[in-house]
Amino acid sequence: MDPGTGARKERPKPREPAARLEKAKQRSAQQELKQRQRAEIYALNRVMTELEQQQFDSFCKQMQGSGE
Repeated sequence: MDPGTGARKERPKPREPAARLEKAKQRSAQQELKQRQRAEIYALNRVMTELEQQQFDSFCKQMQGSGE
């Protein structure tokens, strides 16, 4: 029975590195996704800020035109 027990102990060991590798891949993929989402959010924020500034400038011009 000792050889059977030894074989059972050996089987989980190769699975552990595979599981760790899979977890590491998942973490890496999750980090890449977060980085991409963050970059997209910053890009969207920049575009929205520019649009807001354009609309504000347009509003100011309208107010100056109607005030004169």
